[in-house]
Amino acid sequence: MVFGFGKSAKHREIDAVALHEMILADKALVVDVRETDEFAAGHIPGAINMPLSSFNADQISDPLDRVVVLSCLGGKRSGMALDKCRSAGSVVDTHLAGGFGAWKSAGLPIER
Repeated sequence: MVFGFGKSAKHREIDAVALHEMILADKALVVDVRETDEFAAGHIPGAINMPLSSFNADQISDPLDRVVVLSCLGGKRSGMALDKCRSAGSVVDTHLAGGFGAWKSAGLPIER
C-alpha cells in the first residue's frame, strides 16, 4: 500500500463530524467545488458553490475569521482545488475527508 497516493502532504483534512461542529460554532466556511447540478441536489448547509471547472482561489469570499474548508463528492476534486489554492498563494489548505459522501454517511444535515 502506498500511503498518501494522490494526495499532497500540504492538504489538511477534517472529518465530517469535526466540520459539523465547526459549522455549528461558526468557525468554518464550506466551499463546495462540485458542479452546480450536484450542489443543487444536496449540499452541506451554508456551503457556497464554486465549481472546480471554473474555480478561482481569488474568488473565495472573506471567511470572516472562519476556516475555509473545501468539499466535493469524495475528496479528489477538493484536493485539485487545494492545489489551485496553493498555486495562487492562498492560505486555504483544508478539505473534507471523504467529501459530501462522508457527510451523508455520518447522517449529518443536507440542504437542497
